[in-house]
Amino acid sequence: MENEIKLASGAMVALGVATAALVVMPYVQVRDVAPPPKLQPYTDAQLRGRQVYIANGCVYCHSQQPRDRALGPDLERGWGRASVPGDYVHDKPHLLGSMRTGPDLFNIGARQPSKDWHLGHLYQPRAYVADSIMPSYPYLFRVKDAQEAEREGDQPLKLPPGYGPMVGQVVVPTPEALDLVKYLQGLDHTYPVLPAPVQAQGAAK
Repeated sequence: MENEIKLASGAMVALGVATAALVVMPYVQVRDVAPPPKLQPYTDAQLRGRQVYIANGCVYCHSQQPRDRALGPDLERGWGRASVPGDYVHDKPHLLGSMRTGPDLFNIGARQPSKDWHLGHLYQPRAYVADSIMPSYPYLFRVKDAQEAEREGDQPLKLPPGYGPMVGQVVVPTPEALDLVKYLQGLDHTYPVLPAPVQAQGAAK
């Protein structure tokens, strides 16, 4: 009985220490972090797109946390500067990700601002990246008669040759696809997070 009490007490102490180290202390460190001056809150459309991003499991294959140059070649890959806590002030829940089956998306809005590219890439990734293993998301689109789409004011996808539907038909994005693309275009953390260096007196003369 005495050993059982010691075992239970040790387990409770270990749990308490782990909770303090992994939950309480990190929360205290970042709870008052201010957003960088140029970080904009998400728009309503981007928030809806963020939910589409979550629902389709994009976070399982893409991270949103470039590492410091000392920890990896993320900057050389074109993924941008290392992220800081303030970059995620508006992210609830955060979508840092833990896998990089695909590239980091922290700055995909700056690297690839084209709406047409994003829509086409979601419809058929291999039309844009030949060796991509990303799944396609055809259910985020509708195949329509071209004349019907024109009457309804739809904007068909501009797909590369050989990837479109039958002659006389077009592919049009659903509202969910459009919102998802707006979210991806909004992932642009190219603003500075450190203040500009102060010039010494007389240095500018």
